[in-house]
Amino acid sequence: MLKMRVRLWLVGLLSAVFLLPLNAANAAQVGNASWYALHSMTASGERMNPNALTAAHRSLPFGTKVRVKNLHNGRSVVVRINDRGPFTGGRIIDVSKAAAAQLGMISSGTAKVSLTRVN
Repeated sequence: MLKMRVRLWLVGLLSAVFLLPLNAANAAQVGNASWYALHSMTASGERMNPNALTAAHRSLPFGTKVRVKNLHNGRSVVVRINDRGPFTGGRIIDVSKAAAAQLGMISSGTAKVSLTRVN
């Protein structure tokens, strides 16, 4: 039981460390993004629509709008968080296929991006 509590505490602490920059003064979070195009239900209860400008983030509240900027080509798009993920290591956001197209990352599958919260 104690080990479980310690693990949960560590997960919470690590989450705070990684998410603090995104919440503090709307500073950018930088990492890798990927895209997905399913038709399943999202964690928010919506059906995934690959043509909508939406995304999955591990902890931002549903409905949060985030500007995602592709650091390789400078293209950006504003997406609405409606799902949880990504669940692949090293990634900070999964965007819809429509958002990936605007970011110019369809063929590569992933891109280094910055995230900035939009109010």
